[in-house]
Amino acid sequence: MNTPPSSPRPTASRRRFLTLSAGALATTALTATGCSAPEKTSASGRASATVGKDLTKIGLDYPFTQLPLYSTLVKLSKAAAKKHGISLLTTSDNAGADTQATNLKTWVTQQVPAIVSFPMVFEAAEPIARQALDAGLIWVTYGGSLESQSADIKFSFREGGTLLGTAAARWAEEQLGGKGKIAFLTDSTIELGRERTKGMIDAFTKAAPGIDVVAQEQAIDPDTGLSRTKALLAKHPDLNLVLGITDAAAYGAFKALQQAGRSTDDAKTFVGGQDGSAPSLLAVKQGTFYRASAALAPNDIAAAIVDVPRAVAAGKADPSAEVPITLVQRGDTAEIDRLLAQNA
Repeated sequence: MNTPPSSPRPTASRRRFLTLSAGALATTALTATGCSAPEKTSASGRASATVGKDLTKIGLDYPFTQLPLYSTLVKLSKAAAKKHGISLLTTSDNAGADTQATNLKTWVTQQVPAIVSFPMVFEAAEPIARQALDAGLIWVTYGGSLESQSADIKFSFREGGTLLGTAAARWAEEQLGGKGKIAFLTDSTIELGRERTKGMIDAFTKAAPGIDVVAQEQAIDPDTGLSRTKALLAKHPDLNLVLGITDAAAYGAFKALQQAGRSTDDAKTFVGGQDGSAPSLLAVKQGTFYRASAALAPNDIAAAIVDVPRAVAAGKADPSAEVPITLVQRGDTAEIDRLLAQNA
């Protein structure tokens, strides 16, 4: 894969993402000159009390604090919010669904004007989102969609899995002659996980039918990726490929293979993940057998976390956003460096 030029032509999803940001800024400019946006109902049909008013506070509820992306996302989102005079609140869910529900209910009671939430259990989040809308608050669903919401933030869930699965299958055909073993680290609990899982498994198995699928294991974090891969290697020491629903889980597999004695640049091993976390990007750049990441730009996500609720408050007709995703592999040094700079 060639290094992208310095000013690549935007993809369709990226053009839509940039249009969203520009629209939010334009509407804010109207408000600043005294032209308030008209009142608008949310996606669920309820009017929001915050529409047409300046947004001064956003609550970001990202429960997976164990993922490398968390601290980066909070830092960048706070910076993006500050540019617009908005304060950003955060929760400490520690990957606990009950804790998340309690924290979200507290925010609704406290009348936090806009909530951006990544639900661990979408069914449990639905009534809380409904309560938020009934209270006149903005609710933005991160990583999927609810029936009760003002807007959502997605990031090409299935496309990311498809990009990774296709790249791994191509490598398997070229380097293994289409014969070998693969394990998938998956997630079936939320829309994001299910779509990414389907994308990578379908793309890989269609393009590399001769590779044996020896396991599909639930894993989204480094520790689980490490332990599940260690267990797999006890049964399949000749495992060739591991693809992860997240870079965090895949990086755990990467360490498990190394601890089992696999050379860091082993020519017959392929590990890849999704998200674009810094440790994985560094491993790709260094030419290890961690060979690919379907990567998101943290700046793009942080911008969406701030601009989507702003767009709702401004009365924008289509406030939701889909953050673009890019596959990076060995040799894509400029793109990897750009992403790493955002993770600093």
